[in-house]
Amino acid sequence: MEIKSTIIQKYFKDLTETQIAQLDQLYPLYSFWNAQINVISRKDIEELYERHILHSLGIAKFCTFKKGEKVLDVGTGGGFPGIPLAILFPDTEFHLVDSIGKKIKVVTEVASALGLKNVKASHLRAEQITDQYDFVVSRAVTRLIDFYPWVKGKFKKDSKNAIPNGILYLKGGELEEEIKESRLKAELYPLAEYFEEDFFETKYVVYVPQ
Repeated sequence: MEIKSTIIQKYFKDLTETQIAQLDQLYPLYSFWNAQINVISRKDIEELYERHILHSLGIAKFCTFKKGEKVLDVGTGGGFPGIPLAILFPDTEFHLVDSIGKKIKVVTEVASALGLKNVKASHLRAEQITDQYDFVVSRAVTRLIDFYPWVKGKFKKDSKNAIPNGILYLKGGELEEEIKESRLKAELYPLAEYFEEDFFETKYVVYVPQ
């Protein structure tokens, strides 16, 4: 069975032929690398487009990154949400970091195979980064109270976007207590408003302005 990016095209109508080709390559690439370095649950690989790629692109339904903006993906794992976002926004610079070197190897190999010129991958902890970014993205790495100190002070002062610079965090479940605990001014945007699949019923983009 050939697994294609049809579900992505359902929700993103303006994809170029290049973008569709890159998205279609993700399944064979991740199947190959995941067999060697486990970055996605083995039973989840056939759900790659819905549970990993479309989920990552939930951020794009909330925020359109601009040309020249810089985005940091903290704890990227095998490249989520950074790689799908880099395909969608080829004029935005993405810096994908993870503290586990073999995961960054997968990111580097996938980005290279896709010909993504706007992706830099680093084997680093977020605290080691000295650059500044417009946005920080991540996918359920840890609780917000622990995550925020890693990226505090890494934002550019001036915003070019429709929303102020800040964190765009993909998380699921009951989040009110976690947000309260963090004492951050976080806003919740349900992905179920954009995507009809059951998987997204309890999934959110958490936006924290810097």
